[in-house]
Amino acid sequence: MKLLFICSQNRWRSLTAERLFEQHPNCEARSAGTEPGARVRVTAGHLGWADVVLVMERRHTDILRQKFGPELEGKRVINLRIPDKFQLMSPLLVDLLRERLREHLAVEV
Repeated sequence: MKLLFICSQNRWRSLTAERLFEQHPNCEARSAGTEPGARVRVTAGHLGWADVVLVMERRHTDILRQKFGPELEGKRVINLRIPDKFQLMSPLLVDLLRERLREHLAVEV
């Protein structure tokens, strides 16, 4: 399964989620951001690659639908509801990501 994690800047939340899957046997993960200054800015290519798109906040879904509506057709988009208040690989962020991923995908990381 190919997972694409999206946040605003692709520096903390989505990058942490991507790193959780570095050694996963059944999933590949990439991450990107929606904002102009993002470390990696999301493209139509990212969305085409992904089986599932996981956003950190509802506004990320809104931005993706506005910019990439056709590319999202038929894609499962999941809002993980994780606020922008964590640092990269923060233990609290890692725990929250694991909990939300189990809830939505039944995937252990």
